[in-house]
Amino acid sequence: MKLETQAVTKRYGAHAALDGASFSTGDEARVIALLGPSGGGKSTLLRVLGSLLVPDEGSVKIDARTLPHDENGALIERRANGFVFQGYNLFPHLTALQNITLPLREVHGMSETQATQRALELLHRLGLEGHEHKRPSQLSGGQQQRSAIARALAPKPRLLLLDEPTSALDPVMTGEVLDVIRELAEAGQSIILATHEISFARKVADWVVFLAAGKVQESSSASDFFTKPQTELAQQYLEGLSKYR
Repeated sequence: MKLETQAVTKRYGAHAALDGASFSTGDEARVIALLGPSGGGKSTLLRVLGSLLVPDEGSVKIDARTLPHDENGALIERRANGFVFQGYNLFPHLTALQNITLPLREVHGMSETQATQRALELLHRLGLEGHEHKRPSQLSGGQQQRSAIARALAPKPRLLLLDEPTSALDPVMTGEVLDVIRELAEAGQSIILATHEISFARKVADWVVFLAAGKVQESSSASDFFTKPQTELAQQYLEGLSKYR
């Protein structure tokens, strides 16, 4: 996978969440980590790359294909992607199984039998066998997030986009979810991950895009970024996060 952005800007009123963000990755980047301080633009860039947001200015290419700038085109584009957010976003009145089968039937046109078979396959794969018929309130935080990941994977997405997927979890649950993401990466799933989990990003990412103040400060292979960051901002960021770890 190759990502390219040219002068991407996204404003909310007078505030530019992305302010002329430009970068390109290597051709074979499988897992791309978006790193940087809070408020730097990671989540907004993730949403632009996944076509949840259309930029006000600039362009985005994925594998040399320019993403649409109109809302209808973006809607079609985002259906090919899977999204996981820090808040789980599971329907509270549905079981884990139903949370996965509903979009498969209503959005992707699967039959009830096909959707159930796919959902059970993923729930079992992600360690949720025996929890299929529980509602979110009956699941732990880690189990809820793994259910959300299963839902995102169910339609076999081109890209899996993860926005701080462990920020609401305790260390044990964080480890559970990170193990799942690592296994997906090793299995070949293309992933874009916005995270503060530096040690995890170091293990799984091929490429790092470092943002601050809405601008891309660095874009380089993960090995180069973690061993020899080029900007003072990136150096300070890595030193600050690793100081007490």
